Amino acid sequence: MLRVAIALAALGWVYWPTLRELFDTWMTHPEYSHGPLVPVFALFLLYKRNSTAPASPPRPWPIVGYTALVFAIALRFVGSATSFLPLEGLSLILCLGALAALAGGRAALVRFWPPLVFLLFMLPLPYEASRLLGGQLQTIGTIATTYLLQCFGQPAIAEGNRILIGSVTLNVVEACSGLRMLVTFIAFATAAVFMMDRHWLVKGLVLASAVPIALLTNILRITATGLAHVWMHDGDDKTRLLEFIHDFNGWMMMPVGLLFLMLELWLFKHLLIERNAASVQRSTVNQQKTTKRQRFVSVIQMPMSR
Repeated sequence: MLRVAIALAALGWVYWPTLRELFDTWMTHPEYSHGPLVPVFALFLLYKRNSTAPASPPRPWPIVGYTALVFAIALRFVGSATSFLPLEGLSLILCLGALAALAGGRAALVRFWPPLVFLLFMLPLPYEASRLLGGQLQTIGTIATTYLLQCFGQPAIAEGNRILIGSVTLNVVEACSGLRMLVTFIAFATAAVFMMDRHWLVKGLVLASAVPIALLTNILRITATGLAHVWMHDGDDKTRLLEFIHDFNGWMMMPVGLLFLMLELWLFKHLLIERNAASVQRSTVNQQKTTKRQRFVSVIQMPMSR
């Protein structure tokens, strides 16, 4: 335990500039405002897995551990020399994985990989990736919102990243691209998957639906804002009310996205009927008694998760 504490303290000292820069990114960039919650949930997930995992003697895996450690140090030097924060953060996560391999070997990596993977959500996207993705999201939001406004009977026309609704011009700016919602909601969906004790197909469908749900909530937000511009009558308080509606719609994106996620899980519960895997094993192997953690299998004979 003392060795682990010394190793973590040394790691914190080496990566202190990186941690400080990550914290500044979380505080100044809205799309990464969920960053402070990522390490907290990773620690909770680690505690949960430690409490449920069977006790086993540590068997260090030095070859994998030292190889990963050397690779992580190399990434650290490259990231520091190029001032590339995502690479520096990735090297920190690899160092943690290397320490797990050196301390507990394969069993430790199996136990620790979900928290380590979830730590990736605390890293910012590279600038070019963020810029290109944001531009694509703006285009998708503009086109989809224009179509939805037309479904509401509005004479909407898309012109670049602008939507013309009669005499009203609605600008889909970079802040309205939905990148913040996309990054944050994927993190929430991944956290939900790690907490589930469900079939692997259900987990995969939840992860796959994170992107469509994030896009849909942003499209609904832009559409609601556009309809407010059209339906509200001119008056002294119109500008102030429109600003409030715009901000309120932004605040409601995450609750609406989580509502869609809950609805999806409810549908999966009724469409993919699951039963205890122990009952399935009992019908084929009557002589053996399973002592493993309960798993689930669908009655439509999907392969059991292992």
